[in-house]
Amino acid sequence: MADSTPATPAMPAEGPSRRTLLRGAAIAGGVLMTEAALGRAPAYAADIEYDVVVVGSGAAGMTAALTAAKRGLQCVVVEKAPTFGGSAARSGAGIWIPNNEVILAAGVPDTPAKAAQYLSRVVGDTVPQARQQAFLTNGPAMISFVMRNSPLRFRWMEGYADYYPEYPGGMPNGRSIEPDQIDGHILGAELAHLNPPYIPTPAGLVVFSADYKWLNLTLVNPKGLEVSAACLARGTAAALRGEKPLTMGQSLAASLRAGLLAANVPVWLNTPLLDLRVEGGRVTGVVVTRNGVQTLIKARRGVIVGSGGFEHSAAMRAEFQRQPIGTGWTVGAKENTGDGIEAGERAGAALDLMDDAWWGPAIPLPDEPYFCLAERTLPGCILVNGKGERFVNEAAPYSDVVHVMYDRNTAASPHIPAWLIVDQNYRNRYLFKDIAPLLPFPQSWYDSGAAFQAWTIEQLAQKIGVPAATLRATVTRFNGFAATGKDTDFHRGDSVYDRYYADPVVKPNPCLAPLWLAPFYAFKIVPGDLGTKGGMRTDARARVLRADGSVIPGLYAAGNASGAVMGHSYAGAGSTIGPAMTFGYVAANDI
Repeated sequence: MADSTPATPAMPAEGPSRRTLLRGAAIAGGVLMTEAALGRAPAYAADIEYDVVVVGSGAAGMTAALTAAKRGLQCVVVEKAPTFGGSAARSGAGIWIPNNEVILAAGVPDTPAKAAQYLSRVVGDTVPQARQQAFLTNGPAMISFVMRNSPLRFRWMEGYADYYPEYPGGMPNGRSIEPDQIDGHILGAELAHLNPPYIPTPAGLVVFSADYKWLNLTLVNPKGLEVSAACLARGTAAALRGEKPLTMGQSLAASLRAGLLAANVPVWLNTPLLDLRVEGGRVTGVVVTRNGVQTLIKARRGVIVGSGGFEHSAAMRAEFQRQPIGTGWTVGAKENTGDGIEAGERAGAALDLMDDAWWGPAIPLPDEPYFCLAERTLPGCILVNGKGERFVNEAAPYSDVVHVMYDRNTAASPHIPAWLIVDQNYRNRYLFKDIAPLLPFPQSWYDSGAAFQAWTIEQLAQKIGVPAATLRATVTRFNGFAATGKDTDFHRGDSVYDRYYADPVVKPNPCLAPLWLAPFYAFKIVPGDLGTKGGMRTDARARVLRADGSVIPGLYAAGNASGAVMGHSYAGAGSTIGPAMTFGYVAANDI
């Protein structure tokens, strides 16, 4: 579902806007401005030169650096954080790349024509066809490249459908892949600098993203028990071998970092970007803080910005995105404050998709937000607005759910926050976040207002401030749908995608079960995200563009520092990381 909010107007071609200068002219405590604004070149403590400077050590940045190094270019990666891996290391690391060698070897009946037809239908005219085609053409080559130049190997996420499998060219059995297990000890001492995962894997288990759907069903499905046993067996085998097993985003980031180590590419941590060096209209390097000193790193060939989005910049979110919004609902890496995007804008870059993000319904738990996947899809739950009414297919792609929340949120009909309602039967059957079935939720969830419990629907409605009669009517109507297996209001369970995280033993619709057993629970739902998806405008070669369409020589962008090739939509699991790695690869081959 496309967001109807228009994109933020791009910066005028003739130079930085007043807004840009006011927001970004002073950096690092007001001591540094762009050289163009100052009219002179400042002095720096050091003068270092490489062929290519990559900003950011996430999936986009490390793929770019590995590609540049294998082309024989001298490359350095500068990273703001004290760790490498960025948001990718925190993630499940699904990767959506049609026609890659992994899925073709597994027998997935993909073709370039199917992929192009599907992506065009998902993205529409928001993103030029040339960029879409560049992603589809270079993605498979990128996957083959990283497999041959790093320890990274992949598994097909069989059954994880494209998010719109009914569209022409969609794949009901999925195109997504994920990293295979590796031993973290291959990194040696560098392993200590790996950004930790968003949700740690339980000790003794080796879990893949594809296992998650079955782990939710361990108590109610034989396949769940089988997968749980397999996770334990993998963990036991790794322990006996003396390994540090890594999967998902940890495997992705560690494998890419191992590739950089083998290619002798330095990764400088604790080295934030201050600005781009621009000479005669060309980007010729970066200014960073290194060891507490402003340092110029010259780039003979150019700079590739893969520094992530701006999800943790309150000012940028307030400026570009719809309210209510903030930095407390994102699960992106905390260092992602839009530094690279702002530096690019000061250099003349136009911006795209700044109003949007990789949205998903989230519960604002007291320690950190929890991004809901299976919880809103499993049978025995509903999402309601502030009037106590359902307003969306709860099992729809997560980005779509939040777009609906924003599109329909008004004072008369509040949709932010929304409420996820479940009953005790649901709690008896399914994992919720990392809380096993039957176990109580932490008291801190209730104390913070993220969760509520009551013995009747009416009492629950009173606690969360929605009309009791309306919520009761909503539950009664939904229970009728569960009995017939047909959600005539929002068609939950009609799509193959809806059923991925569902419970196959529930009939006639694995997404639908009645809410009937007390006590009942409500969870506050806010617009969470995996990161923002707006950034510098780029072309099919990942070159950064000005508002008039001209290229800024020497400047490239990939990942969430650039406007997403997915536009306002989301093709399938891994639509963030897949394009990020691909355009990092494209940039390094073009530079």
